Amino acid sequence: MRTLIVSGGRIDPDFALSFCKSTVFENVIGVDSGLEFLFDYGISPTHIVGDFDSARPGLEEYYRGKGGIELRHFDPVKDSTDTQIAIELALELKSNSIVILGGTGSRLDHVLGNIQSMMLAKTVGVDCCMVDEHNRIRLIAENTVLKRKNQYGRFVSLIPLTTIVDGVDLIGFKYPLCNHTFTSTQSAGLGVSNEIVDEKGEIHIKSGILILIESLD
Repeated sequence: MRTLIVSGGRIDPDFALSFCKSTVFENVIGVDSGLEFLFDYGISPTHIVGDFDSARPGLEEYYRGKGGIELRHFDPVKDSTDTQIAIELALELKSNSIVILGGTGSRLDHVLGNIQSMMLAKTVGVDCCMVDEHNRIRLIAENTVLKRKNQYGRFVSLIPLTTIVDGVDLIGFKYPLCNHTFTSTQSAGLGVSNEIVDEKGEIHIKSGILILIESLD
């Protein structure tokens, strides 16, 4: 069960439309102002969540009147972000793959919050990533292989999400590592802007969780 979450961050229409056409999603969750992208480009959501404090006026009523769409309205004063609520719904729907569009943008507090919210999926073994036209962001706690011909972007960055990430090996990268320990208090420079130089890059982790960001220049 694949679920697409369209959140209220910055969305590049050309990229997003191309991405939506490349994969079939059984569920499409519109999140607050992310509904504007879905409405403007004729993409039908299966579910809608949010407090709708930033959505275009009238959109909530429009979708509420269509029928066949589950709509969950939340009070703006709440303990969860709209994207977090959408991830929780995706897990409730038994999704085994979750992709978030509109999770990045100018609000860095929202971006960091969305990355942390991806832990909800990670802790139950569900694949979850956040994508835009420049980046693909994932959380990894296991050995991961990136094929150079299929990589999302030229650069690969690894940033510790947990306080300690132990026993990290990087094989096939421009800057290899052997049994390295990442900590949340060290400089991030060692993990940023690496590149795959072999046919594949291998990331081995003994313990902890890394934020894996594949980026275009």
